[in-house]
Amino acid sequence: MNTDATTSLIPKETNSVSLQIPTLTATNYTTWAIKMEAVMDAQGLWESVEPPANAVLDEKKNKTARAFIFQAIPEDVLLQVAKKKTAKEIWESLKTRYVGAERVQKARLHTLNSEFESLKMKDEESIDDFAGKLSGLGSKYNSLGSTLEDGKLVRKLLDAVPDRYLQLVASMEQYSDVDSMPFEEAVGRLKAYEDRLKLRKGNTSSESGLLLTRSESHLGQKSPGKGYSSGGRGRGSKC
Repeated sequence: MNTDATTSLIPKETNSVSLQIPTLTATNYTTWAIKMEAVMDAQGLWESVEPPANAVLDEKKNKTARAFIFQAIPEDVLLQVAKKKTAKEIWESLKTRYVGAERVQKARLHTLNSEFESLKMKDEESIDDFAGKLSGLGSKYNSLGSTLEDGKLVRKLLDAVPDRYLQLVASMEQYSDVDSMPFEEAVGRLKAYEDRLKLRKGNTSSESGLLLTRSESHLGQKSPGKGYSSGGRGRGSKC
């Protein structure tokens, strides 16, 4: 199996949409797990990995889910999990292999917490770019069995933006419940404000350019008069 590929076989269509099985590599476990869960959920197989409480294992779905996972992992990893009989066992084995044991998870969570706390939006960054960084950290937390709640993400977003957003941040904190605000809503408000700032900056630049052009034109019109005056003084002194 080609472990460098990003996708493998194409399974049956679901609602006329072809779904591709992502291929696990040494460095993409977090995104692989997210995509794999989505694909298996769309196929009605995710319950084999995370069964509801007191649910009876559906053997047919389990076998299909097991086959899906086998198609998505490289051969060296496949040989290590081939003897496991349930999709849940295979999934947990892969998670332990790539995410690490509980002690390693705690160390990684500590590192993530430090990264989260120190993250600041740069002046040249857009709201979309910074929100993407926060969402990426949220996915890493999920892969370690933890969760970044929307309230914490929103608070971090509002605290980390540059000073040019302070007027909007103050308004949001005064008139909205930011602790219960969905992360997407906070991002949307900041994006709208960002677009308004860009528009105003563009208009200001245009007006400044127009004023400069008018000023240069005015000075150009006055130049001949200055020359004539100088010439007149010359003739006068000659006389």
